[in-house]
Amino acid sequence: MRRQLGVGLLTKIAKNGGLTNSLLPKSASPSPFLKPDSSQFHHRRSFSESSTLSRSNLWKLCSSNGVREAIRNGGFAGRSKFPVAMRDRRLFSSFSLDQRRRRGSFFRRFTADGVVLGLIATNVAVFILWKVADNSFMVKNFMISVDHILSGRLHTLITNAFSHRDAVHLFSNMIGLYFFGTSIAQTFGPQYLLKLYLAGALTGSIFYLVYQAFIAPSIYRDDLRGVSHSRVPALGASAATSAIMLLDIFLYPKRIIFLDLIFPVPAFLVGVFIVGKDILRVLQGDLEVAGSAHLGGAAVATVAWLQKRKGRFGRF
Repeated sequence: MRRQLGVGLLTKIAKNGGLTNSLLPKSASPSPFLKPDSSQFHHRRSFSESSTLSRSNLWKLCSSNGVREAIRNGGFAGRSKFPVAMRDRRLFSSFSLDQRRRRGSFFRRFTADGVVLGLIATNVAVFILWKVADNSFMVKNFMISVDHILSGRLHTLITNAFSHRDAVHLFSNMIGLYFFGTSIAQTFGPQYLLKLYLAGALTGSIFYLVYQAFIAPSIYRDDLRGVSHSRVPALGASAATSAIMLLDIFLYPKRIIFLDLIFPVPAFLVGVFIVGKDILRVLQGDLEVAGSAHLGGAAVATVAWLQKRKGRFGRF
């Protein structure tokens, strides 16, 4: 995530009093319980002819306690059974299973490469949108700031993580997303990668907002350029990609990573460098790059890695 506060934007803030003066932005099938199973009741006989219940068991069945007991146990001990209760259970279980299968089939349509390329394509599309759309619209809807949230633009918590104005910023994030995202998607599935991306984006936004609202004002009354911290916007997929990159590094710390696509470095050293640099950025006031947002992504990666160690990684 990168903070954006150029000369033009500063002029707009001074003229309009900030960035906040804007408009807020199967049908169900019939119940199987109503249709009897013809295989079980193919002969129409009287109750006295078909029942094998003794008088004592019949009294138990007719009493309220007896009915509850029969439904709970699926029948009485002995020869007689109470098939309706067991049938209802099977139908209910089968209905729940079908619902889960339908939900799962939607996600199974995605492949690892498909999700990675889809995320990259979305980021590229928003980058192009910055070139052709109205600048004030993009600022209001694709950048995160404290004032934006207070104005009700909650969607910017996520949309800023698909937004880049600088080509180098976009390229560096998409390179990391492609290589590390492909590794995560192939290991744990494409839907896990999507959840990890969104979790990193949301947590990074929250970390940035908390820093700008509470921590930065205690260090500097205003931004070093004289603008209130609540009005300083930021954007970028760095927090989301940090979550993905650092999780892969935590999982495979001895893997060799080519830094800047040239220098071979052990993964754990790259992780130490990334986190250490973001901490330094926070201490220096989060001037050009929002280290606080990156640390939000690092926090998500840490939680996911701890779940992996406890054997609950797939429940993320």
